[in-house]
Amino acid sequence: MHTQAAVLWGRNAPWSIETIDLDPPKPPEVLVELRASGMCHSDEHIVTGDMPFRLPCIGGHEGAGVVRAVGEHVSWLQPGDHVVFSFMPSCGRCSSCSTGHQSLCDLGAKIYSGMQIYDETARHHAKGIDLALACGIGSFAHHTVVHEASCVKIAKHYRLDLACLLGCGFVTGWGSAVYAAGVRPGDTVVVAGAGGIGAAAVQGARLAGARTITVIDPSEHKRDEALKMGATHTAADWIEAKDVVAEATWNRGADKFICAMGVGDGQLVAQALAMTAKRGRLVITNIHPMLEREIRANLMDLTLTEKQIVGTLYGSGNPRADIPKILELYSAGQVDLESMVTRTYPLEKVNEGYADMRAGANIRGVLVYPGAR
Repeated sequence: MHTQAAVLWGRNAPWSIETIDLDPPKPPEVLVELRASGMCHSDEHIVTGDMPFRLPCIGGHEGAGVVRAVGEHVSWLQPGDHVVFSFMPSCGRCSSCSTGHQSLCDLGAKIYSGMQIYDETARHHAKGIDLALACGIGSFAHHTVVHEASCVKIAKHYRLDLACLLGCGFVTGWGSAVYAAGVRPGDTVVVAGAGGIGAAAVQGARLAGARTITVIDPSEHKRDEALKMGATHTAADWIEAKDVVAEATWNRGADKFICAMGVGDGQLVAQALAMTAKRGRLVITNIHPMLEREIRANLMDLTLTEKQIVGTLYGSGNPRADIPKILELYSAGQVDLESMVTRTYPLEKVNEGYADMRAGANIRGVLVYPGAR
């Protein structure tokens, strides 16, 4: 079949809207008609080369849609089902999945090739060339074919233009607070960056019972929105944050510090640790450039105060459990997904959406396709 997709042909180039050829799904695969896709900063990392996915590549990994066809080995999905894509597949059988760490599924090692998980070949083609897929998904398209391990079935009454956020950013931020940081009632929390991941971390920290939540972000709009989502203090930069955090924590430092900036910077690790309390935990959620090899940190401080530095992928969550759970919390009014979406765009405006992201105008931009709601 033919469909439309946003393709990246070269580093630091714009996304190009192309008519592509799409092959039918093979035995363990699913054909999905997309209804919406979040515009995550990770796809910008593909553009810049910080995440060196194979090119040419169809972008997008934070998608939701309706199943249109399934391969002969797929028994738990059928046409008409609604699914959210999990940017990390989960097989349910490897040691990580079977011990409750689906974010570290062994199949994740295969997504960086951009080819299909099943057989390392392509289903998507344009101009006679095989196209790679961001995270094995390629949700910047009206249709895509993915492995069943990348699909999470959800109830049909949920809005797909909101549910798509759970395919990456919201679960990542939420889990960074609830799971990786382990926020507990009464904790003091700092979240650096208030985009799609940071704003979700604020919501997770609030629901987990944090006493104070300080947000660091240069965007006044994002700081204001973070206050609506549960932040108690804000700072426009890391210099201002030092005094704000000291006041919010009675000079003890933050129990939990979550780095959720668009691009990580190893030179800021020392400043984050300096604002972290004794026995506090610094969580590194954001993507750092692949070639960054150095951080600045006082390791004597790390030892003498028993602080921790923790990395997290997908918020250390379990998408098959967490995506339905967060949707239920949304239905109960305990999670705010609407406020996460600042603007929506058609597929043809994908470059405009990323320009707005770079300008700090959006918490999250979302591509919406026909029938999104």
